[in-house]
Amino acid sequence: MSRPTDQDLEPGWFTDAGAPEVRAFAARVTAGRDGPRERAVALFDAVRDGIWYDPFGIVTDPDAYRASRVVARSSNWCVPKAVLLTAAARASGIPARLGFADVRNHLTTPRLRERMGGAELFVWHGYTALWLDERWVKVTPAFNAELCARFGVAPIAFDGVHDALLHEFDGTGARYMTYEHDRGTFHDLPLDDVVATFRATYGEGLFAAGATAGEDAFTR
Repeated sequence: MSRPTDQDLEPGWFTDAGAPEVRAFAARVTAGRDGPRERAVALFDAVRDGIWYDPFGIVTDPDAYRASRVVARSSNWCVPKAVLLTAAARASGIPARLGFADVRNHLTTPRLRERMGGAELFVWHGYTALWLDERWVKVTPAFNAELCARFGVAPIAFDGVHDALLHEFDGTGARYMTYEHDRGTFHDLPLDDVVATFRATYGEGLFAAGATAGEDAFTR
């Protein structure tokens, strides 16, 4: 990726870093954290654990993906959580971009596979790229630590230095997640492209409501 530009600190429509809700969240979480690395770790932990992972909460309403809306939710899935982390990082003076990759889940539950039309490939998985110590670091705050503990998987930890991406193996050592294709980074969420790919890949069933947050996020 290229070096950051001024745009990487500016709000987008979805990554609305200037919104009072986002600025208040970022200020609260980073209070007393002096350097960018410490602020980035605090923000990552807050988004990862403060919002329960819900793989069934996918909707088409654009407003639901704005960081200022996401911050008020108790549960959400990887893309909105990455949007919030990206916006909060910018609000904290850390250049940030929204990134996406296609990820294969080798252990998808029958229930989630049914919702995905039988597919095992998670297209447009969201992550955040943070500019720290003169390099881009990729992190995904998707799975909260409490949920990981329930299913015997170590939480994705971020130390402010190394990438913090999805689990390559589950708690038993079996292959879990494989990154198949990186779609690159963006200033803001390309929601129309995301929804169009979801519809083409999974059908309309992916947008059905009614599942309990956090159920079947992992498999057993």
